[in-house]
Amino acid sequence: MKTKTRVAIQGIKASFHEEAAFKFFGRDIETIECNSFKQTCESLENDKADFVIMAIENSIAGSLLPNYTLIREYNFAISGEVYLPIQLHLMALPGVKFKDIRFATSHPIAIRQCVDFFDDYPNIQVIESNDTAACAKKIRDEQLTDTVAIANTLAAELYGLNIIERRIESNKKNYTRFLILQKQKIEDTKEINKASICFQVGNHVGALSKVLNIFAELNVNLTKIQSMPVLGKRNEYYFYVDMEWSNMENYDTAIRKALKYTVNFNIMGEYVKNDTV
Repeated sequence: MKTKTRVAIQGIKASFHEEAAFKFFGRDIETIECNSFKQTCESLENDKADFVIMAIENSIAGSLLPNYTLIREYNFAISGEVYLPIQLHLMALPGVKFKDIRFATSHPIAIRQCVDFFDDYPNIQVIESNDTAACAKKIRDEQLTDTVAIANTLAAELYGLNIIERRIESNKKNYTRFLILQKQKIEDTKEINKASICFQVGNHVGALSKVLNIFAELNVNLTKIQSMPVLGKRNEYYFYVDMEWSNMENYDTAIRKALKYTVNFNIMGEYVKNDTV
C-alpha cells in the first residue's frame, strides 16, 4: 500500500498553505499542521514530513524575510514553487444573515487586504487572529451566530460554513508565492529552468554589479533579488536571487563564473518554473 506524501504546513487544514499544497501535490496527501514556519522545518528535519510548503512572498505584503533565513539555516533544497491567488470570502454558520453580523475575524494580513470592504460597514468590529482557517473552525466549534470569518473556500467547505460575501479583497490580483522544500537535493529528470541561489560579495565598489553582469551577459534572467543583513556583521549582506533561463549551458557557465566573485555561494534549489496563478 502506497503511503501518502506528508506535507508540513504553517497553520491548520483549509489554510492557504494547505490550498497551495493541494494545488502542487494534489489532494491525496497527508497534511502536517504546524504552529510556526520554524515548526514546519523541524518536522522535515526530524523526518515527520516529506516536504514543507512555505510562503515566501505576497504581491501586496512583500517578502517573508525570516523564511529566507530558515531555508538557508536548515540547508533545505527548494524543489518547486506554486503561485496561489488570494481570494477572501466572508463566511458564517448556515442561516446567519449579513444583518446579524457584529464581529469579523481573520489573520492580520487578510484583514488588511479587505479594508475597503469594512470601511463601508463601520458597525462590524474586526478582530485579529492567528490563522484564517482557525477563525472558520472556531465559528463552527463554538456555534457563533454573530461572527464571520475571512477565509478561503476550502475553509468554508471543511467547516460547514456559508459564504455570504465573495471576493471582498481590495486587490483582485493578489497572489502568494510558495516554495516546496525537501531535505535532500534530488536530480530532477524534468527540464529545469529556474533556480534560487544565495551568496555574499565583498564590500567594495562594483562587487555586486560584476556578479549580476555575468548573468546578464549569458542571457540568464534575474527575476528577483532580495538582500538581508548578515547577523552581527555591519555592511555585510546575503543576496537571494531567483533566475530563469532557456539555455541550460548558459546557466551552468554563469554559475561557474559567478563563483569566482562570491563567497558562501549556495544553490538553494533548481526546479521547474511554475508561475501560473
